[in-house]
Amino acid sequence: MKKLPFASLLSFLLLASTFLLAQKSLLQSGPMLGYSDMMETMLWAQTTTNAKVQVAYWPKGQPKERLLTDAVSTQKESGFTAHLLADQVQPGKRYEYELRINDQPIKPNYPLEFQTQPLWQWRTDPPTFRVAMGSCAYVNEEAYDRPGKPYGGDYQIFTSIHQQRPDLMLWLGDNTYLREVDWFTRTGFIHRYTHSRSLAELQPLLASTHHYAIWDDHDFGPNDSDRSFIHKDMATEIFGHFWANPKVGLPGLGGCTSYFQWSDIDFFLLDDRYFRTPNKRKTGDQTILGEAQIEWLIDALAASNAPFKIVAIGGQVLTTYAGHETYMNIAPAERELLLGKIEDEGIKNVVFLTGDRHHTELSMMKNRAGNTVYDLTVSPLTSGVHTGAEANALRVAGTMVQQKNFGVLEFSGPTKARVMKMSIFDSNGKEVWVRTVTSEP
Repeated sequence: MKKLPFASLLSFLLLASTFLLAQKSLLQSGPMLGYSDMMETMLWAQTTTNAKVQVAYWPKGQPKERLLTDAVSTQKESGFTAHLLADQVQPGKRYEYELRINDQPIKPNYPLEFQTQPLWQWRTDPPTFRVAMGSCAYVNEEAYDRPGKPYGGDYQIFTSIHQQRPDLMLWLGDNTYLREVDWFTRTGFIHRYTHSRSLAELQPLLASTHHYAIWDDHDFGPNDSDRSFIHKDMATEIFGHFWANPKVGLPGLGGCTSYFQWSDIDFFLLDDRYFRTPNKRKTGDQTILGEAQIEWLIDALAASNAPFKIVAIGGQVLTTYAGHETYMNIAPAERELLLGKIEDEGIKNVVFLTGDRHHTELSMMKNRAGNTVYDLTVSPLTSGVHTGAEANALRVAGTMVQQKNFGVLEFSGPTKARVMKMSIFDSNGKEVWVRTVTSEP
């Protein structure tokens, strides 16, 4: 074989290196893992401009068994985002994957893997799995932040979450913070979502953990925003572009309500903004979820056979503190209605996962039917911390955390004795507290 002259070889290597760097520069953020089920998994990526995006994937350790998603051409209208469906998978498998932009592979310096859920029913006990969670993720951008001390920080928390190797992560609202410059334009919304999603510390977590999300006011619109927000349908659309839940909104109703199942646990993802009356309304019935969403939730909870029924909602439900945007303060009658329906239907093992409050705490109550209801608030991830005292008669002693933190739920045990372990960690991954709950028969 004739050898290339050194100068020619060097030119070739420089050209190849330049080409690969140019391809990598087309990647804005991601790849991210979205929902996963037994027969399909959704992946997500964002480019810097119009590009052809595709994912190659194969069973772990078997690169010759390569499969491809359909290619997607990213467009400015959708923030150059791509949803890429891996629909040639089998249950209970781990897959390695490769993101391709304009037919060229993008190779980050961390592993790219996803998983499908196993077919365990009628065969084994349900598998153990782990869910990370948190809310209130503020990423500084000096040009548009308020003057003074930066509100966000400690971004290493995303590395700490990644080191826990959770199967999935549930984002509990305020996952980005729309600023004044963002509120009223599509350009602003896409800019803000793009800026937060592009955080370097976030990328390895996005690429290896399956992500599900709800919103609260700051990723829906202005502070304390509600159903009067003129751009709420645009907010829903942009949410759908940047997240990869299995569904966005109840049929015919709008909003971001959704549902998924992982192993034997049901997750109900609620929308506390789209149907909400303004906090300052003085006439009419005050609502946070709205009648139609509450009826859907109670129907779905009553139909569920899950040993734990996880209900994610942006704001606190159980706390007896009547301040800020707690349910007790904004819509106490609807709170009583919601908890009353759970009681009257005899629904057991309901666990609310909530955010918003910039502190973490666990609330617990036993209703008149003898069933225990929990509310685990986990906040904040990277935004400011609330350090004031609040009187909450339902708080479990020793669970108030007033520093940046995240939570992990682990579900384990045999079919008829499932256990939920709740753990809270600080931003550096140090365990702060642990509580364990066994499902009520």
